[in-house]
Amino acid sequence: MSKLTHLDDKGEARMVDVTDKAVTEREARAEATIRMQPETLRMIVDGEHPKGDVLATARIAGIMAAKRTHDLIPLCHALNLTSVKVELTPGEDGASVHILTRCKLSGQTGVEMEALTAASIAALTLYDMCKAVDKGMVVDNVRLLEKKGGRSGHWVAGAGCSTTPA
Repeated sequence: MSKLTHLDDKGEARMVDVTDKAVTEREARAEATIRMQPETLRMIVDGEHPKGDVLATARIAGIMAAKRTHDLIPLCHALNLTSVKVELTPGEDGASVHILTRCKLSGQTGVEMEALTAASIAALTLYDMCKAVDKGMVVDNVRLLEKKGGRSGHWVAGAGCSTTPA
């Protein structure tokens, strides 16, 4: 197992020095799901929610969160993201919204935390906007799906593999 990069030799927290790392194209995809009552999802999909377009607001919140990850999570680098996408899809079960995010850049460090933050904040925004009608919503399955680029190569969830670029 690799050592934790955010700890120095004394075990103290530190920001990782990426000065000597190569600039490469990097991408990460993450997901989250928010489960709710079927009536709550119906209100969202039919545009009947009193707070307006809930999905559009959550999408914007996710994008904004990705751009501000360094302000939210200690020791994260401020990154110059070149692309952030947040997709929100009503679940086929009639009682959930699936959130899929993708962040990209050319830089010296990865964008996993930005993709995860975007998914998390989009889900929490849905919760915030809908809590008046459904306090029992559950944010679930927040996870990294894939990361590409950098020294550690390409990783896909569940594949149990990592390929290092040539």
